[in-house]
Amino acid sequence: MKKFFAELIGTFVLVFAGTGSVVFGGKTIGHAGIALAFGLAIVAAAYSIGTISGAHLNPAVSIAMFANKRLDGKNLAIYLVAQVIGAFLASALLFFLAANSGMNITKVGLGQNDLAVGVTPLGGFIFELIATFIFVLVILTVTSESKGNAHLAGLVIGLTLTLLILVGLNVTGLSVNPARSLAPAVFVGGSALRNVWIFILAPIVGGLLAAPVAERLIGTEEK
Repeated sequence: MKKFFAELIGTFVLVFAGTGSVVFGGKTIGHAGIALAFGLAIVAAAYSIGTISGAHLNPAVSIAMFANKRLDGKNLAIYLVAQVIGAFLASALLFFLAANSGMNITKVGLGQNDLAVGVTPLGGFIFELIATFIFVLVILTVTSESKGNAHLAGLVIGLTLTLLILVGLNVTGLSVNPARSLAPAVFVGGSALRNVWIFILAPIVGGLLAAPVAERLIGTEEK
């Protein structure tokens, strides 16, 4: 249960701080500020609940960890449920706070992911797949017992997410995380909900591709 609540709280923090920065500060802090908000949320979670659950905060990461036998089936299910619940609680609270601040949710949104103007579903899918591949590969490497560095892992992962958001904010809003995308899409609806399959499937595929590359090319699972 400690792992369940650690993942729930960590994912809540990530979604609340990250998408909250879009909702309440997007026009003020700009793209760099939004990217940093997500990245710093990862850092905060990694150095707080990381020793309990590893601070996956992301179904794509947990599934990749399962593929590389760092996580068993029971814990995978626990992590996935906790991450989805944490994301939904964060989006629900942001929805409530925004509505009670007089904001037009339909206009402002909840930091949901969607395809930018001109980006096709195929283009968005490929972009999210590649971005998640990079993100998960970094995570698998930096958290590896033989290749990683536990002291710097949280910082490296947070900075990697910041970098990817800077690249992808004007393409898909950069998800690389099914839970982070599903919750806001359900509350907002519209095209974000119609396209949410991209932000669920592409990160999972990207993570599953990163898992064998990390294991066989980099040797992350060597003891």
